[in-house]
Amino acid sequence: MALAVCLLFDPLTDRAIRQLWQRLEAHDGVSTLASHTHGRHLPHLSYAVLREYDVEAVRAAVAGLPDHGPLQLHVDAIGLFRRGRACLVPAVSGQLVARQEAVVEAVLSTGADLHRHYAPGAWVPHISIATRVRQGALGPLTGAVHDILPLEASADHAALVDSGTGERWPLPGVP
Repeated sequence: MALAVCLLFDPLTDRAIRQLWQRLEAHDGVSTLASHTHGRHLPHLSYAVLREYDVEAVRAAVAGLPDHGPLQLHVDAIGLFRRGRACLVPAVSGQLVARQEAVVEAVLSTGADLHRHYAPGAWVPHISIATRVRQGALGPLTGAVHDILPLEASADHAALVDSGTGERWPLPGVP
């Protein structure tokens, strides 16, 4: 499948997003990352998604980036992508963009093939919550999301994650 370089959240943020997933799953027709594919998805924000890659080379390149420590994200919006994917949308800070661009530069140096939606200038930072949301479920989904907004999220660790299997490789810092 694909390999993602992901920011992962502190226990409080992780719990809030998982509780949102559970609430949405309870509504007929709203499937979330909790039940998507292998069921091992984590609440996350992806800096980069790679279609072709060498895991060890990518891991070494990203691990070589400076550890900038936890990243605070202010989330106060919901977004919808094509094909019904719903997400939480954090405010875009200069720090977030700079970190993402450094990660992209590092992974591209390994010869990896970056998905076009993660190229600097095209990337839309997001925290996926639901997949293939039907139009009739948009009202309940929006209501559930608005119940947790605004969300002050803390991304305090990072990992490489294989989206096809859920396998993950923790990174030593937070790029």
